[in-house]
Amino acid sequence: MESRVVHVGATALHVGVTGHGPDVVVLTGGPGCVQYLERDEIAPRDHRAWYPEPRGVGRSGGGPHTMEEAITDLECIRAAVGVTTWIVVGHSWGCDLAVRYAVEHPEAVAAVVGIAGRGPQRDRTWSEAYQAGKAAEPVVDIDWVPEVHAALSDSFTDWIHRPQLWSGLAACGVPMHLIAAGDDIRPSWPLAQIAALVPRGRFSTVPDVPHDFWFTHPEVWTRTITDACAAS
Repeated sequence: MESRVVHVGATALHVGVTGHGPDVVVLTGGPGCVQYLERDEIAPRDHRAWYPEPRGVGRSGGGPHTMEEAITDLECIRAAVGVTTWIVVGHSWGCDLAVRYAVEHPEAVAAVVGIAGRGPQRDRTWSEAYQAGKAAEPVVDIDWVPEVHAALSDSFTDWIHRPQLWSGLAACGVPMHLIAAGDDIRPSWPLAQIAALVPRGRFSTVPDVPHDFWFTHPEVWTRTITDACAAS
């Protein structure tokens, strides 16, 4: 894994890169988590994978920011490294960010592979199911920054309250493969809804794996994202 620094204005952002082939940018979860997916052994095979660390987190400068700023950072990174279009792989929160990125910058996104996202909703029954299952979820220790988490969570709420949210999704021609983890405590119906709404959507489930199967089942994770990227 090669480590690079991309400057967005006065802010230095860390970006890891590994492999060769079509370009893929991999978005981490949280929001506000470090780039926990930046590992050669779980990178998509036969692709060149980019791993930006969010601003204000880990090795990246800056601080609390909005989803709009997060997408601007991705666009600045893409331009700085000379990529025309890339597949966007997002896990958890990264899935939600990937979907918005595709809607707002379809010219830059070749396809979305979104895994175990929440979807653009604040549904009470979804939250109740999540809370009820938390005690049984495998524990994965990931560093995160509470202030960044709070700012991005507030921005997420603003986004899902936009009047044009669903019409924007319905008009987005970017291929989107939304993938659920079979043993995730997070209900998967929001991902299935997005896949049914976008013109080139697809929904599938990886059986018998939890939310963070990049950690618990790394070989399954690698095969899943490699196959999904290749199909895109």
